Amino acid sequence: MNIKEFAEVTGLSAHTLRYYEKIGLLKNVQRSSSGHRFYTGKDAEWIGFILRLKETGMALEAILQYAQLREQGASTAPLRQAMLEEHQANLKAYIARQQQHMAVLEHKIWLYKNQKVG
Repeated sequence: MNIKEFAEVTGLSAHTLRYYEKIGLLKNVQRSSSGHRFYTGKDAEWIGFILRLKETGMALEAILQYAQLREQGASTAPLRQAMLEEHQANLKAYIARQQQHMAVLEHKIWLYKNQKVG
């Protein structure tokens, strides 16, 4: 698919896709005979994973580090696993804090609904 179609599929702008290619997050993007970018299903899967990492709070620098390790092949699998495990632990802690915040909000709303707020 061309960059316009890929942008629609991924929800990213063409500018962002070109930036990701420039900084090395998207590697080996195929080109048509006329030089236009051509994206594959594998590219879409990779972008989906990148977006998931971003949405769960992983910094772009860490995603780049992960991508660089991924590019080096299977020998870096333990390092990538460790990165994901660390991110998972951070995400779990973040979710636990958010659940505490939610509980306080729910209690406050309950107080308002029951007119027990001064």
